[in-house]
Amino acid sequence: MYHNPSEGQTSDEVMLVQRAVGHDAEAFGRLYDMHVDRVYRHIYYRVGNEQDAEDLTQQVFFKAWQAIHRYKKTASPFAAWLMTISHNLVVDFYRTQKDKVHLEAEVLADGPASRPERAAEASFEQQRLRSAILQLGGDEQQVVILRFIEGFEFAEIASVLGKKEGNVRVILHRALVKLRNILEKEKTQS
Repeated sequence: MYHNPSEGQTSDEVMLVQRAVGHDAEAFGRLYDMHVDRVYRHIYYRVGNEQDAEDLTQQVFFKAWQAIHRYKKTASPFAAWLMTISHNLVVDFYRTQKDKVHLEAEVLADGPASRPERAAEASFEQQRLRSAILQLGGDEQQVVILRFIEGFEFAEIASVLGKKEGNVRVILHRALVKLRNILEKEKTQS
């Protein structure tokens, strides 16, 4: 199934991508500004460490700049292409770290909490969910993060993973069943 590379992109973004493919550094800089937070969030959720997430995010954009001339030949929206690069870098990161579950207490806060106990509770729940997601297999992890953390559509996820849309839906269903079981098991052990 072929996906239009501009699917899910604004006309401004499509124009910026075309200019960036022609090695327009200013256009690529604007694409960076548009996507850096999303790429960082995605990577941070996978590695759980701010410094590593920052380093890997920079590597994603460096690799994207090096390979931008090949982007026009892909069948993915630009954001999905960046997520593919970030996925590959995270896999390489774990291969070199030999540490499959790198959890730290650091949590990105979306804003100031009205009460400290609420912030602590939200932080605990976020870490609990993140820990459960990290217990899933690679594709399951990726699908859950791309769908619920990044808000990707099934077609975009399929493009990132090189799978059919139906397969992505099955992976997500299985992942959610596993997540429910993991979280219920944790609850009964508490």
